[in-house]
Amino acid sequence: MTEITGLTKTEVANRVALGQVNRTDDKTSRSYLDIVRANVFTKFNALIGTLFVTVILVGAPIDALFALIAVINSAIGIFQEIRAKITLDRLAILNAPTIHAIRDSQEVEISTSDIVLDDTIRIRVGDQISADGEIISSHGLEIDESLLTGESDPVFKHATSKVLSGSIVVAGNGCMRVTAVGRDSYAYQITSQAKRFQKAHSELMAGINKILTYVAWTIVIVAPLLIWGQIYNGDKTWQEAVVRSIAAIVGMVPEGLVLLTSMAFMLATLALVRQKVLVQQLPAVEGLARVNMLLLDKTGTLTEGKIKFDEIITSGTVQRTEVLRVLAIMARRGDSPTNEALRDGFDDLSLGEPSSEITFSSSRKWSSISYGATNWILGAPEVLFAQADSPLKERADDFADQGKRVLVLMHNSSTLDVTKPLPDDLIPSALIVLSEKIRPDAHDSLQYFERQGVTLKVISGDSPRTVLAVSQAVGMGARTAFDARNLPEDDDAFTKIVTTEQIFGRVSPEQKRRIVQALQQQGNTVAMTGDGVNDTLALKDADIGIAMTSGAHATKAVAELVLLDNKFSRLPKVLAEGRRVMANIERVANLFLMKNVYSILLALAVTVLLLPYPFLPRHMSVISSLTIGIPAFFLALAPNSRRYQSGFLGRVLKFAIPAGIILAGMMLGSYLLSVNVLDVSANAASTLTAIVVMMMSAWILICLARPLRGWKILLIFGLQCIFAALILVPRTRELLHYEIVWPQILISFGIGALGMFLIHLLWKFDQRKVTSTP
Repeated sequence: MTEITGLTKTEVANRVALGQVNRTDDKTSRSYLDIVRANVFTKFNALIGTLFVTVILVGAPIDALFALIAVINSAIGIFQEIRAKITLDRLAILNAPTIHAIRDSQEVEISTSDIVLDDTIRIRVGDQISADGEIISSHGLEIDESLLTGESDPVFKHATSKVLSGSIVVAGNGCMRVTAVGRDSYAYQITSQAKRFQKAHSELMAGINKILTYVAWTIVIVAPLLIWGQIYNGDKTWQEAVVRSIAAIVGMVPEGLVLLTSMAFMLATLALVRQKVLVQQLPAVEGLARVNMLLLDKTGTLTEGKIKFDEIITSGTVQRTEVLRVLAIMARRGDSPTNEALRDGFDDLSLGEPSSEITFSSSRKWSSISYGATNWILGAPEVLFAQADSPLKERADDFADQGKRVLVLMHNSSTLDVTKPLPDDLIPSALIVLSEKIRPDAHDSLQYFERQGVTLKVISGDSPRTVLAVSQAVGMGARTAFDARNLPEDDDAFTKIVTTEQIFGRVSPEQKRRIVQALQQQGNTVAMTGDGVNDTLALKDADIGIAMTSGAHATKAVAELVLLDNKFSRLPKVLAEGRRVMANIERVANLFLMKNVYSILLALAVTVLLLPYPFLPRHMSVISSLTIGIPAFFLALAPNSRRYQSGFLGRVLKFAIPAGIILAGMMLGSYLLSVNVLDVSANAASTLTAIVVMMMSAWILICLARPLRGWKILLIFGLQCIFAALILVPRTRELLHYEIVWPQILISFGIGALGMFLIHLLWKFDQRKVTSTP
């Protein structure tokens, strides 16, 4: 066989200079310019900016204070995303996929992005092919092209066969010559398609986007009526009418809600990075919190994935020395954990190279080598003993019951054909007993998920007995394991079994995918862990795919979460972060929506009654900051362990709408009383109404911030003190156009107290409905 030398350094440099390198414009994160553009040039910032310019042109600059909130929110978003970008880019470099190329007759490890045209690449089981190419040499090479064609059966590849980027090596090994790179290959299209396909659903963002759509349409309808009403009211100049209209419109814009949600996701992502969890999509943090079904792969998840050789039991049909020689050769036909364990036990290589071989495939569950007319077959007892009975079968069952991994070696003399069933002349030669080490953190992690109401299922390609024994060792209560080879083809019968059974063994890659889909069709949010190439398709279909960093490149490419230190115990922290984000954003969404509701209703009321709007923009800036902006920031980042409950949008609207109506009613009543009965000035009426808003908002915060902690009480009390200082200090009172009138201020305290009482009744009623909901 001709020696493969690969490209020389000069040839590689020439191709790099010509741009014939496997790089695209894809980046691990957005550019700095994109981050700034995304956080600054938003439709809500455009609206705020337009209002800002209008106020500057016709009013006092201090009335444009509301724009400062938009600036601060954008700055926070930019800062957090740049911080996340730096961290995630570093991690992406550390965890970038690599391949083995042959250059100058030497095998070197390079990044997939450094592949050049005509490179020679060595490929083996678990590799995802990163560029189009042509096979130079094949040793039982089988390629899964399902990500390209949808066909689940592996395709055999021989010399001169074509291979496409995005396909996965599931058996054998070989070498390929690269024929297309970068945008000229399938890699670019497959990567972009996979990213779209993997887009994690976010109930929070979907709900918030729906809210923002409703609010935007409401502003379009209400704003012209409001401006007309303010101008038509002859008590004010047109300039003051425009300024007061802008104050009302600003109150309708929930400009901080999306930024606050994104910031909460980013901070959670950075917290998880410190816990050695790489989040490849921000909404995946929330996604795990919504999961109610967790599918676990045994190897690499419940166990450490490292296998050790325990013992060999021969049948006596052939000499023990011959069995040991055969196993020594078979142990060197690949780099799987099983082969590594066998290499530690067998080292007699005197048989030399076999005349032919069939490499292991996860769908077949066996491999073989041949010497002359004798074939040696190594594989799963359940598969091979189906063709040959032996006393060794009972021994294999006993070992499997103990959680051991068992292989059986058989031999025969008839022809083997991978496209046909195994022949009937198989003769058992030996049992090979291996063992796996159970992860020390698996028991506690699984117990945590069970306490949180997450249903656990184990789906493994290993023996059902072995899978059951390992599952019981980590505390799972299942008494039986289902052999996936007996799963029915009928969809209804299939779904019934996968819903009721907990432990599955001998699950094929396509069956794993089908199990995920069946559980999703039952309304479950499904997460799956895996590290092998046989997990790739199911991970891609799961709502949340979780891969180990030690796993195949293909699994890490399709997963939403990657455990960088391979510790399953990291997942409870992801769940906790997701629940914290969801529960806290629900709290702050109440604040934003409540403000939108009372702003819209108040604007409509003053338009109908031909009254001036109660507040100047500077007043709304103060009220928004002290009742929403500042408390929402702290509440969004606070600890919160509340379990996930579906129906985020419905719960928020059930409280925010009636609370906004109560606030609008109290504000309008206070303003009408101040102007028509108490006969105070416009500034004094605004001050009295602002006091009512602050008192009621304080009680709303007390309701939403429960359980109350010392820092929360201090925060609410501190915000009220700041407002009091703004009114009482002469300089700020004059600057903000506040006016204190005695004893009329006592009436506003009374109205505020009544509003607090009504808010409390609403909250108690709302809580009673929540707790009574099954």
